[in-house]
Amino acid sequence: MIETTKDEQELHDEAEALRQETAENSPELQEHDQLAELQRQLEEANSKALYAAAEVQNVRRRLEAEKSQASTYAAAQFARDMLAIKDNLDRALAAVTAELREDKVASQFLAGIEATSRELDAVFARNGVTRIEAKGEMLDPHRHQAMMEMPSDAEPGTIVEEMQPGYMLKDRLLRPALVGVAKKPD
Repeated sequence: MIETTKDEQELHDEAEALRQETAENSPELQEHDQLAELQRQLEEANSKALYAAAEVQNVRRRLEAEKSQASTYAAAQFARDMLAIKDNLDRALAAVTAELREDKVASQFLAGIEATSRELDAVFARNGVTRIEAKGEMLDPHRHQAMMEMPSDAEPGTIVEEMQPGYMLKDRLLRPALVGVAKKPD
């Protein structure tokens, strides 16, 4: 057997102690692990901040879009109510006979009604209210409401009569046109 001296034994013990020291007990590695953990937490916090900023931006855009739509279509109910007035003016003008148009007093009265109707049309145009074309068009259920089918030489599904005009407010339906649609003759 080989005998070891006291110095050799101390060196051996130190080496053994160093071998037993693990990466977890190493101060340098602990600092490295703490730094890595802090970097991971910082990245996570940055990611959460970016998601929160993106969500705020999305909410802002959505609110701006809703505000824009609300202001664009706020007058829809008022416009619908005004359509009833337009319908009455049109019916009154359609009921006028040629005889009444020749009468001096009646013709002045009719000129006032016609001017009112024109002005109402101008107000509608300025506010994006447009009349839906119907007669001669193919039935579009998004713009027309078929009230009856009528035997006709026109292609089936073609609008042959308009009972009440329909209107759009910009790109939205304000009121569908009430129409009669062609069907094959019996």
